[in-house]
Amino acid sequence: MSRPSISEVNAFLSDLKDHRTFGVGDYAELMSRKAELLERIAADRPGDMEAAEVAAAARARADELKPTD
Repeated sequence: MSRPSISEVNAFLSDLKDHRTFGVGDYAELMSRKAELLERIAADRPGDMEAAEVAAAARARADELKPTD
């Protein structure tokens, strides 16, 4: 798992802005992307417990937003 690139983070932020401004895009999918980016950042910083905690919290929230079939 590699650290996210600046372009990946920028694309996420742009999509998040579009969602907040225009209601474009699926919020659950955006939060899943956010969690993935944070997980990749945490994986790149194995000794950073705060990064791991933030990534875990983001993943938990993203998973809550997914429909349970």
